[in-house]
Amino acid sequence: MKLATKTDLHLTYCTNIHPGETWTEVEQNLKQYILPLKTRLSPDRPFGIGLRLANIAAKELLDEDNLARFQTWLQTQDLYVFTLNGFPYGGFHHQIVKDKVYAPDWRSSERLDYTVRLMEILKVLLPDSLDGGISTLPISYKPWQQNHDDIQQTLHQSSLNLAIAIAKMVRIHQNTGKLLHIDLEPEPDGMLENTAEMIDFFQDWLLPIAGKWLQQELSVSQAIAESWITEHIRVCYDTCHFAVEYEEPKEIVQKLACAGIKIGKIQLSSAIKIDIPTKIEQRQLILEKLLPFAESTYLHQVIARHGDKSDLKHLKHYSDLSTALPHFLTTEAKEWRTHFHVPIFIRNYTTGLQRQLFESTQEHIEKLLQLLSDNFVSHHLEIETYTWEVLPPEMKLDILTSIEREYRWVLSAIADY
Repeated sequence: MKLATKTDLHLTYCTNIHPGETWTEVEQNLKQYILPLKTRLSPDRPFGIGLRLANIAAKELLDEDNLARFQTWLQTQDLYVFTLNGFPYGGFHHQIVKDKVYAPDWRSSERLDYTVRLMEILKVLLPDSLDGGISTLPISYKPWQQNHDDIQQTLHQSSLNLAIAIAKMVRIHQNTGKLLHIDLEPEPDGMLENTAEMIDFFQDWLLPIAGKWLQQELSVSQAIAESWITEHIRVCYDTCHFAVEYEEPKEIVQKLACAGIKIGKIQLSSAIKIDIPTKIEQRQLILEKLLPFAESTYLHQVIARHGDKSDLKHLKHYSDLSTALPHFLTTEAKEWRTHFHVPIFIRNYTTGLQRQLFESTQEHIEKLLQLLSDNFVSHHLEIETYTWEVLPPEMKLDILTSIEREYRWVLSAIADY
C-alpha cells in the first residue's frame, strides 16, 4: 500500500511466507490472506502485493488466460503487484532447502529463463505509475566455487546472462513504458554478500562484460549501455542480511550511491544478535535458548565478531547455526549474528525472569527507516519474515495476526520519523 509520507513509499509483505509452489496454491493463499489483511490495514486504499512465484507457478500463470484472469481479480479487489520475489526457484517449504535455494544460479540458462518469465508477468501486472522489481539471488553460493577459476567463470557467465536480461527489460520499457529492474540480494555466503562485493561486481564484471555485450548486440554506445545496466540491475537491501554482516545503513546507502548503484527494493527483516557473555553459566542459558533455532529447513549462517564494532576484518563465518553452536561455550568472539529471519516487532529475547539473553537486529531497520524520512533510497518496502513455520513454538501466533503485527510495527516506526 502507498504510505502517507513525503516520499513515494509502497509497503507490502512477501508471499513466500505461505507454502505453495503451484499457481493454484498461490492463488488460494492470496484469497485466504491478502483479502482479510487489506480489510484490516487498507480498507479504502489499494493494497500492494509482494508476489513470490516458483518457476512452476510462473509457467502456469502464463498458461491460457490465467494471467488475464488474475489481473482482473486484482483490479476488482483493489490490489496491485509491484514487486516479485524471484530468489527461490523451486520448493521453499515443507522440505530441506538449505543451499538448494541458490540453484539454479545465474550461470545457468534455467535461472535466466525463469527470470524472463517473471518479467513477462510483472510487465502486465505493474501499474503504469510504478517501476517494478524482481529480487534474485546474489549470483551464486560461495562454497560452490572450488577455486579462483571457478569464481572467474561464474562471474563472467552470470554477467552475460544478466546482459541478456537487461536487453529484455530495455525492450519492455521501450514498448510498454514499464520500467523493470532485477534486484540482486546480497546475503552471508552468497557470491555477493556485502556492499563492497556488490560494488566490485558492478565495476569489475557487470559494467565491462554486460556493457560490451549490450554495445555489440544492440549497437549502442558505452554510455548508453552502462546507463541501462545501472537502471535495470539494482540491489535488494535485506536488512537482516546486511545486519548479519555488521554493516550500517547510512554507510551502505552512501557507498552504493557513490558507486552509482540503485536500491530497487528494501526487505524488512531481523536477524538474531547475541552479545557473548564471559560467564559460562550465562552462555549455557543462551545456548539452550538458541538450540530450537538450529532447524533443518533453511540455512542460518552465523558471523562472529572478534574485534571492535568498527572492525570488520576480524569476522569468522559459520555456514549454519547448527555448525556454530558446538563452539558457543568456548568462542572468544564478542558477538554473534545469525541469518534467521525473526519477527521484526520483537527486539529482546528473555528468560522467564525477564532477563535478556539476546536480541534482534531491529535497530538496523529503525536506522534505515529514519534515513528514508529525509532521503530517497527506494520506493519499495517488503516485509520478509518467512520462517513462521520453523520458529520455536512460544513465538508462534496465527499467521494472519503475525503478519498484521509486522505491518503495524513498520507503520508505527515510519510515523515516528
